[in-house]
Amino acid sequence: MLWFTPAMWSVNYVVARTAPGIISPHVLALGRWFLAGLILAAISRNELWRERHHTTKVWPQYLALGTLGMLICGAWVYWAAETTTAINIALIYAASPVLITLGAVVGLKESFSWRQGFGVVLALLGVLHVVVKGQWTALSQVVWVLGDGLIVMAMVSWAAYALLLKKWASPLSSTARLAATCMGGSLVLLPFALTEWVTTPHADWSWTASLLVITAALFPGVGAYWAYGFCQKTLGASRVAASLYMGPLYGSLVAWLFLGETLGWHHAMGAAMILPGIYLASQKSVTQ
Repeated sequence: MLWFTPAMWSVNYVVARTAPGIISPHVLALGRWFLAGLILAAISRNELWRERHHTTKVWPQYLALGTLGMLICGAWVYWAAETTTAINIALIYAASPVLITLGAVVGLKESFSWRQGFGVVLALLGVLHVVVKGQWTALSQVVWVLGDGLIVMAMVSWAAYALLLKKWASPLSSTARLAATCMGGSLVLLPFALTEWVTTPHADWSWTASLLVITAALFPGVGAYWAYGFCQKTLGASRVAASLYMGPLYGSLVAWLFLGETLGWHHAMGAAMILPGIYLASQKSVTQ
């Protein structure tokens, strides 16, 4: 299961690159997280009802988490996939744990070693290497695409999401809290999805669109979440944290097998900086 979990997350890259022309980004994100929220709410319904007073009291938190985790890290990723590759998405997103470490130092006053600092710099340089396609000596000739910029913003947003989850204490279990966050995210996504549906050209709803929504909800949504939780409970947090380093490898493999994308030298060099950087930046938290 430890090896299977990042594979389920990688399914989202295939969904993102398949969706253009079939279903629009915000509509896809709304369908994904609303369906995932319904499934998680059904599982944790007794707990959600028991803690309903606390949940309604802190509802702005769930709207904020939904904006960061479901709008920016959901719809914007699908939007980005219209102009960038799944390989770029996987590699750039891989650096989010580095920003989480940096944010924990600045915002949560956690300790920070020189080794972690070196890891942060190395990983972020790797991200930039992927974004500029390795053309450091000819930056003026680089063709900048909107998708890479959106993924960089999504990476920052995911770090903020993770830090706020840690900062805002909750009596809810992780399952019930994710269900509440999915509902908050669905509320935030709803006006964007309706506007997108009404004002932009789109294909008629199809079985393929339904399949993309269900796949995104079940595999990178509920499935990956449950698998990760199961592995963490069985093997411990430190061993499971190492599985996050396999994300770019799985993402690149999926992009090559199912989407026909090719790896360039700038991808290989970026990965050679990002992956060790993640390891060094998160080494302290992993050993704990």
